[in-house]
Amino acid sequence: MSSGSIFVWESLGTAMLILLGAGVVANVVLKDTLGHAGGWLLINIGWGFAVFAGASIAAPSGAHLNPAVTLGLAVADKTPWDKVPVYFAGQMVGAFLGAVLAWLAYKAQFDAHDDPAGTRGIFCTGPTIPKAGWNVVTEVIGTFALVAWVLLSPAAKETADGVPQLGNSALGYAGVAFVVIGIGASLGGPTGYAINPARDLAPRIAYAILPIRDKGSAEWGYAWVPVVGPLLGGLLAGLLYLVLPV
Repeated sequence: MSSGSIFVWESLGTAMLILLGAGVVANVVLKDTLGHAGGWLLINIGWGFAVFAGASIAAPSGAHLNPAVTLGLAVADKTPWDKVPVYFAGQMVGAFLGAVLAWLAYKAQFDAHDDPAGTRGIFCTGPTIPKAGWNVVTEVIGTFALVAWVLLSPAAKETADGVPQLGNSALGYAGVAFVVIGIGASLGGPTGYAINPARDLAPRIAYAILPIRDKGSAEWGYAWVPVVGPLLGGLLAGLLYLVLPV
């Protein structure tokens, strides 16, 4: 596939991912919405199916949607290294656009919200206990779980006698949606489970730029954690794939 096509499909898929992902957080956090105070489980489910929708759209490019996934696949020799910057660019552009669209969808609720300084979490993640080293560890482990599943989960195939053999990834993009929901429910508590540098950094930039009334800080001092942690997790998953007899 050409670099231009990869960029377009990754941008479209990641835009859908962040539109629905940031959208479900806005629905829970902002007042005067039907989902207000819906809780952590609603956010987890919303993000899981945001991944399903985004990945389904970006299927022609391989549906990476995540620099950590792209890096893990490149390390595992499943994505050409010269395409990695193209994937990264598409993911960042799409994530920024998705964040802007989510803000537009909830513009009236942003304007009416009684805690405008607390709206950053709609766009990007933050730790419950700010300890950068341990926050990185959490993001590494969560992302490693995601990328390892992508690399190691066996695909559906047909045996020589024509009998289908269904692997763990037979559900396709619905399967990764369930994995993301599981990661959020199990490992998302300490940091909000960015597990995707583009998912966190591009919407954080959007939050800093958008004209949100009385908004708070974008917390740039923390912004490196949900970039470095997921990239390390993706790298480790790729290295694991190389040493396993698969």
